[in-house]
Amino acid sequence: MSSGPSPARSFRDLVVWQRAHEFVLAVYRYTESFPEREKYGLAHQLRRAAVSIPANIAEGFGKRSAAEKARFLNIAEGSVEECRYYLILSQDLGYGQSGSLSSTLEETSKLLNAYVRAILASGS
Repeated sequence: MSSGPSPARSFRDLVVWQRAHEFVLAVYRYTESFPEREKYGLAHQLRRAAVSIPANIAEGFGKRSAAEKARFLNIAEGSVEECRYYLILSQDLGYGQSGSLSSTLEETSKLLNAYVRAILASGS
């Protein structure tokens, strides 16, 4: 009998990483339709910030101490906030509706916050 979910053996096992990766894929699809002049502007910035979320979750997963893990997860949280702004800006500039992306980002943010709390509470 299992007393709960088994520990993640890889960052890919983390639901928070899975949602963050889904968000990145959705951002790439969303930014495909941006004007060509935004290729190295807003589209690039949004993609970079989006990729930073699961990348930092993955990097933090590999760290041994809770403090090291938390540092990378905090960077991921900063990238979540950056993406929130870029989604507002892209919608306000008329580059497309970002509601579903915002919902995915919000879910990712909640999972990330819970993961950070769990890491800090466990001390490892």
